[in-house]
Amino acid sequence: MLILQRKEGESLLIGDEVEISVLAVEAGRVRLAIQAPRSVTILRSELKVAAQTNREAAEEEVSPLELLGVLKEKKE
Repeated sequence: MLILQRKEGESLLIGDEVEISVLAVEAGRVRLAIQAPRSVTILRSELKVAAQTNREAAEEEVSPLELLGVLKEKKE
């Protein structure tokens, strides 16, 4: 892992096509601007984790009757 310090208004380059600029640092939050080709996917890490969790849940095999049983238990 590379750790860099950047001040407001400074940027860094990843390869030749991705530039990340620090727009503002306020109250413990950093605002970043990312300039990259449309072919580069940019996601917040928590969204990637949530998507993986959803994929894993969708792959679980549960019969419809079992799901109905769960719904009936919640109503009672």
